[in-house]
Amino acid sequence: MEPIPLKRLLLRFLKVAVLLYLLAGVALYVMQRSILYFPQPLVNAPDAQDISIPANGRLLHGWIVNPGQPEAIIYFGGNGERVERDVDIFRRMLPGYSVYLVPYRGYGPNAGEPTEAGLYADALAEYGFVQARHAHVSVIGRSLGTGVATYVAANRAVAKLVLTTPYDSIVNIAQQRYPIFPVSWLIKDRYESWRRAESIKARTLVVLADGDQIVPRANSDVLIAHFHPKPEVVVVPHANHNNLTNSATYVQAIEGFMGVPAATTPATPAPQH
Repeated sequence: MEPIPLKRLLLRFLKVAVLLYLLAGVALYVMQRSILYFPQPLVNAPDAQDISIPANGRLLHGWIVNPGQPEAIIYFGGNGERVERDVDIFRRMLPGYSVYLVPYRGYGPNAGEPTEAGLYADALAEYGFVQARHAHVSVIGRSLGTGVATYVAANRAVAKLVLTTPYDSIVNIAQQRYPIFPVSWLIKDRYESWRRAESIKARTLVVLADGDQIVPRANSDVLIAHFHPKPEVVVVPHANHNNLTNSATYVQAIEGFMGVPAATTPATPAPQH
């Protein structure tokens, strides 16, 4: 039996490699939203006022912390975050604000599938609901939620904007994680916050973790560079992407930036639909 020529072996290897590459690319394309979003079910309802917001033919269910305050904050969480777990920290940290914690579509008690367009549309509906009930509306976004927060701030009147562990775009983050694939051609949900930064007029605070293992500092810096005027920046020492909210530095930065207005007591429950 004659040995297979080296040229033919190399050709076979190349064909197999190309086939595997194409299959991996198809899998990445098909599964991309399950890689980006990690919807968490509602395990325990928090000790906070329930709220239901009409949004694009459905109701978004969530909670209000410190209801009845003149000033309001809408919080957009991370891709795997259970925002109901943030009730206590917002109650302590920002008692002078009514804080709206509403899980994304597909998260917690809410039906649907998360997509960039869907989250943007829901966020604008949420803003409209909150803005009709409060003198001013500020927005806080964390991780994935910073993309939603910048979208709202670029398209609506926002008093203050806080971005915790933000990125320039999901496209750039994904390209670094999957460098051998043409991510820009494959990705559906791009969250290109850097494109909107220049149009944001709200006073802005950016909070970074000095040991962020999810969002490289370079990507946050690209976003910051596109803001005019430049935002305030606080780097939380000895913190990573997931635990920086446990830091006193984080809490002090948010309290100092937001100003912590005096709480109105007794609180009057916000109207519901």
